[in-house]
Order: sequence, then structure tokens, then C-alpha cells
Amino acid sequence: MATSTTAKVWRNPSYLQSSTGIFLFFCSWGIWWSFFQRWLNSMGLNGAEVGTIYSINSLATLVLMFCYGLIQDNLGLKRRLVLVISVIAALVGPFVQFVYAPLMQTNMMAAAFVGSIVLSAGFMAGCSLIEAVTERYSRRFGFEYGQSRAWGSFGYAIVALVAGFVFNINPMINFWIGSAFGLGMLIVYLTWYPAEQREALKEAADPDAAPSNPTLKEMAKVLKMPALWVLIVFMLLTNTFYTVFDQQMFPTYYASLFPSEATGNAVYGTLNSVQVFCESAMMGVVPIIMRKIGVRNALLLGSTVMFLRIGLCGIFHDPVAISIVKMFHAIEVPLFCLPAFRYFTLHFNPKLSATLYMVGFQIASQIGQVVFSTPLGMLHDRIGDRATFLTISGIVLAATIYGFFVIKRDDEQVDGDPFIRDSKTPSLAADESVLSADSEDM
Repeated sequence: MATSTTAKVWRNPSYLQSSTGIFLFFCSWGIWWSFFQRWLNSMGLNGAEVGTIYSINSLATLVLMFCYGLIQDNLGLKRRLVLVISVIAALVGPFVQFVYAPLMQTNMMAAAFVGSIVLSAGFMAGCSLIEAVTERYSRRFGFEYGQSRAWGSFGYAIVALVAGFVFNINPMINFWIGSAFGLGMLIVYLTWYPAEQREALKEAADPDAAPSNPTLKEMAKVLKMPALWVLIVFMLLTNTFYTVFDQQMFPTYYASLFPSEATGNAVYGTLNSVQVFCESAMMGVVPIIMRKIGVRNALLLGSTVMFLRIGLCGIFHDPVAISIVKMFHAIEVPLFCLPAFRYFTLHFNPKLSATLYMVGFQIASQIGQVVFSTPLGMLHDRIGDRATFLTISGIVLAATIYGFFVIKRDDEQVDGDPFIRDSKTPSLAADESVLSADSEDM
């Protein structure tokens, strides 16, 4: 059965196209993003200034994410925004070399403002848009989103393997390699249209076809949903620290554990690659875990893993132990990403999946970064690595306890596609479908 399913996936042209596109995107992003904080330090910025850069980036990202979500839900299966992101990715090398880096040396705030627009549009907000489009294609064209998203992690892992070594030669090379992958991504999304996608776009363009895209009124109602705001608070105090901790603080801390900075950069790049390779594999395992424990419990498990990972970084202080703890990241990312998407399509209208994912998952995280990046950067400068890590871990623990009481069960308020765990019998699943239909009629 597993062999048959795998063979079927590899014969799915939309899966192949989507997986290739998301693979190249994460290669274009990961080659420089994994060392972005180290690059900012090399430009002479301290912890507070790095926090300011991340805060401004996050502010631009959250605005762009909301716009991207609204526009993409109206575009449906069309790739216009994806092509815009591809063009920006293809130009990241020239932008950093000739605009961003020189401006950083003369006027940091101006550089932060310009960089936040370009880098957020192409990568930070662009990542969520690429993921949302891939998830929509997976539902429309019959493949598992997690299997396609795994190729993104796989691409990130490949470039992370060499990023540290290239960074030691010349950090600017990382950005130019990103441009090369971005160009490949642009070619894929510009030229590769499987027949089933062309047919779906043709059907959507038919004036007599039933509307499949949400109305502006439906989209406006997103921000009035109490259930959405409950999840936003949870994401605000958990997934926020994926960037605040992992990008803003951890790389320099890890490099400091080694005799030389160059050695630390090289080992960190290798470790990061191994971790993301494992993360790629876990993208295929987490859907199985979800079917066993449910969507709600998978989200709570993700925040628990984050609490342990960040907290243990504040307790241990030797590179071997920290490297082992870093590997927790491999399960944490899929446990946030995949259950979050499924939570939205389970409890909300699936037509609004892009907007809901942008607002409830990504924008919430970006707001958290705007709020926490600079204060935590200042705290880090004042009290050091380990005390800051324990502070962040305590916030995540409090959010996990909050989530235990407020995140909806999988059989509660099912306004989208029902989720049936493997433990449920077929008859019970049928009964739940009837009950769900009856509640909608009421």
C-alpha cells in the first residue's frame, strides 16, 4: 500500500511542480537567512541593533502577509504573486551587494527600512505565501501537503550544509547563490503548468462557474472571529520565538562555544543542515502523528518541544549537549507548520485558508517579533545568553498551559473539513459527519 501511494505521488505532475518550486525557494532563502544574524554582526551591529532590524523586518512582513493572504485568496490557483516573489528572490544578490550593505554602513535605519520591504516581500512574507499556495494545490490536485513541504526543508538543509563554509570565504557569496536559486524558481513557476492546473484555471475563468473564491465580506469577517484571536495569542507567545531565538540569538551563541569564530560558523552550518534534513523527514512523519493524537494535541506537543529546546539551551553550556538539543528543532517546526494549516481548514472555511494562515499563524508570529525582538535583544545584551533563554522558555511554557485550555478540540466547531483520527472507527466517523452536518443546518 505504501509503495503504491508513493508511486502515485511521483506520477502527480502538480506534486512534482509544487515540490520543485518550494525546494528552490527554500534554497534561495536558506543559503543566506541561516547566517543573516551573523552577517549583521559582521556589519558591526550589537544585539539591540540586530533586534531593531528584526523588529522592522517583522513589521513589514506582517503588513505584507495580510495583503498577500487577501490577494491570494482572491486569485485562487493563479500564480501572479508567486512570480513576484520569484523575481525578488532572483535579485537578492544584487540588492544586498549594491544597495543594502552600502546603506547599512552609512545609515542603519534607512537600510533597515529598505531591506524590510524587499526581504520581507521576497522571503519572510513570501515564505508563507508559497506555503499557502502549495497547501491549496495539495487539496485541489490530490497530494499530501506535508510531503511537498518536506522538499522545502530538504532544500534548506542542502544549502545550510555549505552556507557556513561559504560565509567564511565571503558572506556576500551566500546572497548571490540565493539569486541563482531564485532564478531557477522563477523559471519553474513561469513555465511549468501541468495540464490539470491549466484545466482548473480554465474552469475558474468560466463566467458560469460557481464562485470558488471568498467574497470581500467573508474575508473581512476573518478578523471578527473570536476563535481566531484565541489562536493568535497562542502563536504570539510560541511561534514568535522561532525567529527571535533561532535567528536573532542562537547562531552567535553557538559559535561562541568553539575556539574560533570560523570553526563555530562551519560547525553551525553543518549542524543546521543535519537538523533541517531531519526536519524534512519529519514533514512526512508528523501527518501520521496527527492522525494518532489529533490536530490540537499536535500543536500542544510542538509548543512543549519548543519549551524544552529553548530551556535546555539555557541549562547546558557545552557544544555537544547544545547540538543534541538543537536537533529538537527537527520535530518542532513540522509540529507547528502542519497542524496549524490543518487547524484552519478544520475549524474555518477552507476557502479562506491563505488569509487565515497568514493572519492566525504567520502574522501573529510577526507581531510577536515586532513586540519582543528589540526588548529581548536589549535583555540579551544586559543579562547574557542563558538567562535570556530561560526567560523565553518560561513565556513558551505559560503559552502552552494557556493553549491547553483554549485551543479547540478536533470535534469542536467543525466549520471546515472534518479530521478523523486513526483510532476512530468508520461507523463513529460517519456518526460525527452526520452530527457536523446537523449542526450546520441548525
